[in-house]
Amino acid sequence: MTTPASDLICRDITKNFDKFCAVDHVNFEVPKGSFFSILGPSGCGKTTLLRMIAGFQEPTSGELQIKGKSMIGVPPNKRPVSMVFQHLALFPTMNIGDNVGFGLRQRGIARAEIHKRVEDVLERVGLPGVSSRKVDQLSGGQKQRVAIARCMVLGPDVLLLDEPLGALDLKLREHMKVELKSLQAAFNTTFIYITHDQSEALVMSDNIAVMNNGKFEQIGAPQDIYHAPSTAFVAGFVGEANKFEAKVQAVNGKMLTLTTGANQQISVETLQSGFAPNQHVEVFLRPETIELVRAQDGTSGAPNTRPGTVCSVLFNGANSSVTVRDTGSNTLLNVALPQAGSYSELRSGDAVLTRWEPKKARCYRVDGD
Repeated sequence: MTTPASDLICRDITKNFDKFCAVDHVNFEVPKGSFFSILGPSGCGKTTLLRMIAGFQEPTSGELQIKGKSMIGVPPNKRPVSMVFQHLALFPTMNIGDNVGFGLRQRGIARAEIHKRVEDVLERVGLPGVSSRKVDQLSGGQKQRVAIARCMVLGPDVLLLDEPLGALDLKLREHMKVELKSLQAAFNTTFIYITHDQSEALVMSDNIAVMNNGKFEQIGAPQDIYHAPSTAFVAGFVGEANKFEAKVQAVNGKMLTLTTGANQQISVETLQSGFAPNQHVEVFLRPETIELVRAQDGTSGAPNTRPGTVCSVLFNGANSSVTVRDTGSNTLLNVALPQAGSYSELRSGDAVLTRWEPKKARCYRVDGD
């Protein structure tokens, strides 16, 4: 018998609560040993989906398989999964070793074997020699690793993580993103990660599913989700983007000529088909795709070049940006600030040009048009 290529398979999974559909005919597969994130806003259904995988809730309809075996009707304690919660749920009255070995004791494993497994898994998560310490003697990041060790000592095929970094401060959260990815690779265990934080999903994941209103809008590698969003929701939810409405004036193959509300003409090279004159569209433009040029240094000959005035400089180190008010339309553009040359000395009121290549924007039809 061949080993299934995917550790987790969900086919047409649906979950209804009375008249409300929390998860709406979701389909996806997670390859063995990969890091798969489900990204979406609060209330989109991602935690409900995770709880169905864990066995805490049963699907209204659909099929759910782990390691090629159906999990429908299988209770949580009989599934080859473990779960890390946002607040970790460590036992404060137990030391670290007892916390990590709790699940093994529940299974009736011999004391000597438990000690061996606990010490081994603590070393693998970078915490050797902490078995006798109390939970309150550890830092937030160390507690996070203990919670993962408690799950991994059970040897699960799939580890479920429900926004586990949400309670950490910003700097520790940034550190733990890298550490979680390293731990996943070291254990070679399939991670299913739930988050509303796009940065967490982009940094750690092999693949991301973007969820909205109970459905998956797009599944793909982080680079595809960010650079080639398939819907307006994905374009607006993942990453920063300038958004404005326009009307299609002409279609020439993949090249669209659009007219904005301020009666300005722009050019967009679209990845999608089916556009027609007079359609209303939404255009999304990443701040880093807009080139900033001092007014005295540039020309207006390039496509999508517009004069503007710097309204504010938002300093954030390497992530600094400027807000530019378009002279003709009076609209505001958020533009990534170059870190070299004279741009670092831009001030409010400076005259600039903004320009961007037609292929850098993303264009989507307005719903119902």
